[in-house]
Amino acid sequence: MAKDLGRGHLVTEQRSAASMDIDTKSIRECLDIIHSQDQICVDAVTPVLDRVAQATEFVVEAFRNGGRLIYAGAGTSGRLGVLDASECPPTFGVERTLVQGIIAGGYEALRRAIEGAEDFPEVGAKDVEEVIVPPGLRPEDVVMGIATGTTTPYVHGVLAQAKSKGCKTIFFCCTQEEDIRPEQRANIDVVINPIVGPEVVTGSTRMKAGTATKLVLNMITTTAMIQMGKTYGNIMVDMRAWNEKLVDRAVRIIRTIATEENLDISREAAAALLDKTDWRVKPALIMLLAECSLEEATRHLKSCGGFVRRAIEEIRAERSKA
Repeated sequence: MAKDLGRGHLVTEQRSAASMDIDTKSIRECLDIIHSQDQICVDAVTPVLDRVAQATEFVVEAFRNGGRLIYAGAGTSGRLGVLDASECPPTFGVERTLVQGIIAGGYEALRRAIEGAEDFPEVGAKDVEEVIVPPGLRPEDVVMGIATGTTTPYVHGVLAQAKSKGCKTIFFCCTQEEDIRPEQRANIDVVINPIVGPEVVTGSTRMKAGTATKLVLNMITTTAMIQMGKTYGNIMVDMRAWNEKLVDRAVRIIRTIATEENLDISREAAAALLDKTDWRVKPALIMLLAECSLEEATRHLKSCGGFVRRAIEEIRAERSKA
C-alpha cells in the first residue's frame, strides 16, 4: 500500500479550475489556457519582493566578504539552480565558484530524472559540503534551497547543514509558509514563496512554479551582480572577449557608450583600445571616458571596488584638485 505523505493540501498539488477539461481542447485552446496561467507567475512575485530583496542583501554581503551563493534542489528546481549558476560566469565575468548549484542525484540528474534521489536529507547535507568547490561550507556562504512544494527532504537536509555552519539560508517554495514544518522553518532565514496557484497539469511544477523560480533566481543574481559593479548602466561590462561574438559585443559596447557620452570612435579605434587591455571592457571604458592610461584605469578600478562609473568620477575628481 502506498504511503500517505500528506501532500494533498499543498497548492502545488491542487487541480486548476482553468484546465479541468484541457484534454478535450484543440492545440490552440490548450496554448491559450497555458499562456493565461503563465501570466499569473509575474504577478505572484510582486507580494514577495521585499523577501527577494532581503535574500539579495544576504547574497551581496556574501560576495563582498568572500562567500558564495549555493543553490540546492531536486528535479526541475535543482536544474534551474544549476542553470542560473552556470550563466553567471559568462554574463558577469565572475569565477565559476562564486555561484554554484547542486542537484539531488548529481549531474546525471540534469539530463534525466533520478528517481528517489530527493528522499534523503542526509545526502543533501553531505552534498552541500562535498560537491561544492572548494569543498566545505563557510559562514560567509549563502545557501538557497529550492522546493516548490516545500517538502523535498534533500533540500531540507542541505538547509539544516548550512544553518549548522552559520550560513545565511533562503528557502524558495510556491506554497503557503505555514506548510513548512516548524523544525524545518528553524533552519531558514528568509522564505520566498510566490503563490502561482495550481498547475495546468496537476502537480507538474516544471510549469508555473518553475517559471516563478526562474524569475526569482534571475532577479537575485542579476541585482547582486549590479550591486557588485558588473554593469555600466544596463550594459554588462565585466567581460573579456574570448571569441568572435564577444569581440563584436565588446567593440559595440565601447562604441555605444562613447556615443552616449558624445564621443566618436570607429570600430577600428575601439578594437585597438580593447587590445591594449587584453580585451577587458571595464578598463577600456575608463581609459576612453576618463582619458587616462591603462595603469591609471586599473588602479582606480581596483580602489573603487570594480565600479566603472565610480572610477571615472574618482579620476576626474583628482584632476580637478590638481
